[in-house]
Amino acid sequence: MADIRLQKFLAQAGVASRRGAEEMILQGRVDVNGQKAEIGLRIDPEKDQVHLDGKPISSQQNLVYIAFYKPRGCITSARDPQGRKTVFDYLPEFESRIFPVGRLDYDAEGLLLLTNDGELSNRLLHPRYGISKIYSVKVKGRPDAKTLERLRSGVDLEEGTTSTAGVEIIEELPGAVWLRIVLHQGWNRQIKRMGEAVGHAVLKIKRVAYGPVRLGSMKPGEHRPLRSDELKRIFEQAGMGKEQDHK
Repeated sequence: MADIRLQKFLAQAGVASRRGAEEMILQGRVDVNGQKAEIGLRIDPEKDQVHLDGKPISSQQNLVYIAFYKPRGCITSARDPQGRKTVFDYLPEFESRIFPVGRLDYDAEGLLLLTNDGELSNRLLHPRYGISKIYSVKVKGRPDAKTLERLRSGVDLEEGTTSTAGVEIIEELPGAVWLRIVLHQGWNRQIKRMGEAVGHAVLKIKRVAYGPVRLGSMKPGEHRPLRSDELKRIFEQAGMGKEQDHK
């Protein structure tokens, strides 16, 4: 087998996304043939012995793809130093370690994908593929036509100008409205900061779709495996072209 970068091997083994694998290497948690690994190291998966936190890593495993309704009031991490609930408090134990694809804020709710497929996770998060994410967002006040167009065409934030987005009013309430927002990027706290930038504070966020996967009738705290048709479409959108073996 040809040599591959260590972080790619870890992603393919389902340990984490490539970015997460790089962090593990930098933290000194990964050994190759008994030596601490470094970023950029190339390995032969058939010959080299890779350990994470002292445990051997194999590239052969069942792949898991989960849709989860993240409730408000929990974080998308495995553990929290502040003792807050995490999404894993709502999930059963799986044979392999799974991890969230991206994040939802502590006070946000809705669809979260979890997997042990690091390559798919990396592509879903990469701006190159522009995977759509759809949100129902409650904001204070009623944005006028000019403000809605500003949200659609791009809002200046610290990182730069946001990419074009789909924005429409779906329900009007006394002193507030619900918006349907379609994003193709995922900057930190992006929706909240977009609302702040145009003078309409965000009150609630609920993600209702990630690519071809829909939240549907799921309830907070519920999870389900992705259907074969969802997997086929999400692999296509991520440029992977075919459905992989999964559990």
